[in-house]
Amino acid sequence: MRVLLTGGAGFIGRHVGETLRERGHEVAVIDSLRPDVHRGPAPQIDGMRVGDVRDPGTLDAVLPGIDVVCHLAAKVGLGVDVADLPDYADSNVHGTASLLSGMARAGVGRLVQASSMVVYGEGLGLCTEHGAMSPAPRVEADLAAGRFEPPCPLCRRPLQPALVGEQAVLDPRNAYAASKVGQEQFASAWARATGGSVASLRYHNVYGPGLPIDTPYAGVAAIFLSALRNGQAPAVFEDGGQRRDFVHVRDVARATVAAVETHADGVAAYNIGSGTPRTVGEMADALARAVQGPKPVVSGRFRLGDVRHITADSSLARRELRWQPVEDFSDGMAELADRL
Repeated sequence: MRVLLTGGAGFIGRHVGETLRERGHEVAVIDSLRPDVHRGPAPQIDGMRVGDVRDPGTLDAVLPGIDVVCHLAAKVGLGVDVADLPDYADSNVHGTASLLSGMARAGVGRLVQASSMVVYGEGLGLCTEHGAMSPAPRVEADLAAGRFEPPCPLCRRPLQPALVGEQAVLDPRNAYAASKVGQEQFASAWARATGGSVASLRYHNVYGPGLPIDTPYAGVAAIFLSALRNGQAPAVFEDGGQRRDFVHVRDVARATVAAVETHADGVAAYNIGSGTPRTVGEMADALARAVQGPKPVVSGRFRLGDVRHITADSSLARRELRWQPVEDFSDGMAELADRL
């Protein structure tokens, strides 16, 4: 197939492009090389055109003859300031809407796009009295007092974390999350209007070779490694008990290519994770061991926009996309430490 890969010069995009080519697909790449993501010399990628998905001229030049679009271009990060809202809306929501309009002009009817687990907000918790509940938002007074577990919205008891399925109510709690929900909704509207197909892949915490370490949107693994490389103990927020699903970028690339190759009908969302929840503290420990660095310290600090636990059930992707994560967590963390 002939695949247009947007954001193909990014961390995940470069792995997806490599995997597509290994699978025999012809890949065209566009990337805006925005300076808050890409620093230093421009990457040399076969078939790459520097351009923005918000530019109709760029789209009209690259979309004819494309079989499926793999849309990874986005502004990433939390969006911790109200001033960030316009850029998230413009880059992610407007960017996706512009891409979808261009696809309609060119007659391209298949889309695989990167979404995120952040669309679930605090995910799902289990209350001893009320069962499965969407956690109430955490408030600053509780966090400042060290009460980090999100409460039941009915009785305020702490909830036990649970896996979240794709049918859960979406509950975006920061600008980035809201923009990802917007991308999914615009794609769904486009599919209804055109008869196209959409697979939205809700990536979990992605790590691996090429993880950016010197941008303002670096993941927590990159932040920990940066501290360790400077001889400093990684500072873990809250009490280190935040649960995440750390998934290797090669597994994410294989899942994305599986969607490109298999999803050709209707609209679906898929959680993409390793299937094994781990705490942020466990990840910091694994990185410290890998580089023989200082033991992580629990800072007790917090960010109000952060979620406590978000771990999802990825069985639908395994079943429908015929995909299976294969990368080992300990080996992956050692490889990450060695590569950065």
